[in-house]
Amino acid sequence: QLKVVESGGGLAQPGGSVRLSCGAPGFDLNYYAIGWFRQTPGKEREEIACINNRGDITKYAESAKGRFTISRDNTKNIVTLQMNMLKPEDSDVYYCAAPATCGSSIFFGEWGQGTQVTVSS
Repeated sequence: QLKVVESGGGLAQPGGSVRLSCGAPGFDLNYYAIGWFRQTPGKEREEIACINNRGDITKYAESAKGRFTISRDNTKNIVTLQMNMLKPEDSDVYYCAAPATCGSSIFFGEWGQGTQVTVSS
């Protein structure tokens, strides 16, 4: 079944940028909407951004609007989350996953291991 893999992330300063990538070796992501999520232990999972399979519809959490951009390159089979103007409160583990549709709590396949983003001076 589909299994996504996250990459990117790391340490950034406040106001800086980080780019996250989501891939699925051996699977064609073109069929799937892809969302980026964050989850802090003890808190509910939050959908940060989502893009439909064609790449022409995107959805963002209020906290991400104007700062983050989700995009996909179906020729390269990846979905990226460009995170700009980072704030310390953006620090978290970020996951990508394939919801049935953006905003759905039903997902295809397995979640990845996530990638840590830390925003600190």
